[in-house]
Amino acid sequence: EVFVPLGFDAGLDAQGDWGEAAVILRGQQKVVQFFTLRLCYSRRSFVMAFLTQQQEALFTGHRSAFEFFGGVPHRITYDNPKTLVQKILRGRSRREQEAFVAFRSHYLFESLFCQPGKAHEKGQVEGAIGYVRRNFLVPLPEVDSLEELNAYLLEKCLEEDRRQVYGQTKSIGEAFEEERAKLLPLPQRPYDCCRIVPAQANHLQMVCFETNRYSVPTEFAYQRLLIKAYVDRLEIVHREQVVATHPRCYERQREILDPLHYLPLLLKKPGALEQARPIRAWKWPPVFGQFWEALKQR
Repeated sequence: EVFVPLGFDAGLDAQGDWGEAAVILRGQQKVVQFFTLRLCYSRRSFVMAFLTQQQEALFTGHRSAFEFFGGVPHRITYDNPKTLVQKILRGRSRREQEAFVAFRSHYLFESLFCQPGKAHEKGQVEGAIGYVRRNFLVPLPEVDSLEELNAYLLEKCLEEDRRQVYGQTKSIGEAFEEERAKLLPLPQRPYDCCRIVPAQANHLQMVCFETNRYSVPTEFAYQRLLIKAYVDRLEIVHREQVVATHPRCYERQREILDPLHYLPLLLKKPGALEQARPIRAWKWPPVFGQFWEALKQR
């Protein structure tokens, strides 16, 4: 197949996609997903790592990229991921996911999707993903958290401003200065990048999300609640009030329990204190062991 070389107007087009790579996270090798958004005129790219490619991660990557660029491209080209596309129709028409329509309506950009099996239609970001993997992630970065990894990736993205792409007369940073003024302005408020899921707390004061169980305060047992799933945390809401916040767990069949949620109940059921899982899992100071032994003797 033969292709036509393309040129782009400043501020008009960008391309977005996912890649994956290995890193050393907390001493263990782990595969992370990295979202890349590339401005087609200046070739400036933004890269951010996640543990998942779910919709909330995709939206968070976009929002962070827009804030990095200081504006929003008028049109972004993608493959056809299920997080964005509900159904592929004739030609380039797509029935988009409702949450994605709400997201891009907030930032006022248009979407364009490649023909199925034609990923080369967004060749710039495809090349950028390979470039990031070879130049940013070799040798494997050793980090203690995703926050540390993303700070490193942001620094590498900024360093790219000095680079001059083959065939271009200006550096990426110089071309971006021209492009910046042509981007759409950022909205007054950033989009709330979360997935909202209804839930009901059970008799153990827990709600279930993606096979994991998270605790809520005693008074919300048996209540209908909403879970707001962000990439780094879960907020559990009752009638627009956040009643519990937990770090998000990406493992399976785990319990994430806040001992403070169970203290009012333990006042009424002190006999359960020694076997209470939320208390047993709590990282007590060493002196508590001495205090507990003294209590049992008395």
